[in-house]
Amino acid sequence: MEERTADEVAVIFSAAGDSVTVIDTAKASDETDTEFKEKIKRNVDHLELIKAYKKLDGTTSIWGSENFAAIDAAVTKGKGLL
Repeated sequence: MEERTADEVAVIFSAAGDSVTVIDTAKASDETDTEFKEKIKRNVDHLELIKAYKKLDGTTSIWGSENFAAIDAAVTKGKGLL
């Protein structure tokens, strides 16, 4: 396995924005409370996992200058919805 490229890291970070959007979206009218909470939990878990990604050394974060403010806010909001 090789280190992730800058482009790969950018794609991962961009995909995290999808989870932020899901967490920031209200419960759908055809969604049960359980379904909604499961969806929120999956996306919170996804964001926490992504944020913890490390390089091959297992210690150094893959992240550089990315701004995690929206991700951190979504995780906090999501946990509050559970």
